Amino acid sequence: MSLADAVGEHVHDGACVALEGFTHLIPFAAGHEIIRQRRRDLHLVRMTPDLVYDQMIGMGCARRLTFSWGGNPGVGSLHRLRDAVEHGWPQPLQLDEHSHAGMAAAYCAGAARLPFGMLRGYQDTDLPAHNPRIRTVACPFTGQSLAAVPAINPDVTFLHAQVADRQGNVAVAGIIGAAREAALAAKLLVVTVEEIVDCLPPAMNGLLLPHWIISAVVHCPGGAYPSYAQGHYERDNAFYQHWDAIARDREGFLAWMGEHVLGQRDNRAFLSSLLVEAA
Repeated sequence: MSLADAVGEHVHDGACVALEGFTHLIPFAAGHEIIRQRRRDLHLVRMTPDLVYDQMIGMGCARRLTFSWGGNPGVGSLHRLRDAVEHGWPQPLQLDEHSHAGMAAAYCAGAARLPFGMLRGYQDTDLPAHNPRIRTVACPFTGQSLAAVPAINPDVTFLHAQVADRQGNVAVAGIIGAAREAALAAKLLVVTVEEIVDCLPPAMNGLLLPHWIISAVVHCPGGAYPSYAQGHYERDNAFYQHWDAIARDREGFLAWMGEHVLGQRDNRAFLSSLLVEAA
C-alpha cells in the first residue's frame, strides 16, 4: 500500500498507536503521515519518544503517552513534550511513564496475550509513586515481591525495516529493540521498508516478520530519517542537535512543521525539502 492509504485505513482518532524502533529504524515517515492526516486523541506508545513523538505531540495528535525516557537523544529535553505537560499546549498530555525494562515487559505480556507483565524492577525508584499503573505482585512459589505492569496491546504498530519480499515477509537487521514484541502485541501491523526484493537476504542479528502478521507493507525509502537504517544510511546527528532550537519556540516549530511536513505530499518530498533547506 501507499503510506497515505495505510495510515488512512489503519489509524483512527482515539487509537492506541505504537511507532517502535530502538535508536535506529524509527518510523518517522509514518509519524509524519499521521500528522498530515490530522489524526487526533491518540494514545502514543514508544520506548524513548524521540523527535517523532515530539513532533506528533506538538501538532496536537496525542492525548496520552506511554513511554520510557522522554528526551532528545542528541541534546536533552523534548520541548514540545514538556510544553504539553507543563502548559497544556497544544493540549494536555496524560503520562504513563516506565523504565525501558517495564516497557519491554508490558510489550511481552501483550504479545503473549497476558493481562500484565512482571519484572524485577522499579525498586528504590520514585516511578511507582507517580504512576499508579505500576503495581506489585507476590510470587506464588517464593513470596518474592515483583513489579507488575499492564500489558500493552496497540491498535496498530508501525515499524520501519530494511527489506520486504514480494510475498510480504519483512526482515529487520541491527538493533532490534522491542520490534518483535510490539509487532506481535498489536491488533494491526504496518511496516515501511527501504527495499522490496525477490528474496530476503541473511542478516546479522536479524528478525523475520512473516507476512501473516502484517497488515500492510509500504515501500518507503528514507522512512527512518533522521534516525538511521543499518546498511542504508547513517543517523543525522546534526539534525537531532538542530531540532533543539526548532522545537523550543512554538511559532518556529509550527513554521518548520508547516513547511517540511504539512507542506509536503509524502516522505520523498519531505526529504527533498530538507536538502533544499540545507543548500
